[in-house]
Amino acid sequence: MQFIITAYDGKDEKALERRLAARDEHLKLVEKLFEEKKYLYGAAILDENEKMIGSCVVVDFPTRQDVEEYIEMEPYVRGNVWQKIEIKSCKVAPIFMQLYK
Repeated sequence: MQFIITAYDGKDEKALERRLAARDEHLKLVEKLFEEKKYLYGAAILDENEKMIGSCVVVDFPTRQDVEEYIEMEPYVRGNVWQKIEIKSCKVAPIFMQLYK
């Protein structure tokens, strides 16, 4: 089952600093989950000055509980980067899913 995760960073002056501090660990987890075909794609959300202010992620996990377990171990959550998180079920179009076969 696919899910879209929209997560916004904190808005305080240290928010970008926390994001950059957790970024390497976040990208290592992304790579692991991508190899497992659980992390389909992701993108940083940018403000009008192209500063990173959040993330948009599409994942493929068996259940919402599995997504919530991923969120709990996500470096951006543990590092207090993502402070507003929304998880919604979604359905990735078959043409895009062909990339993961």
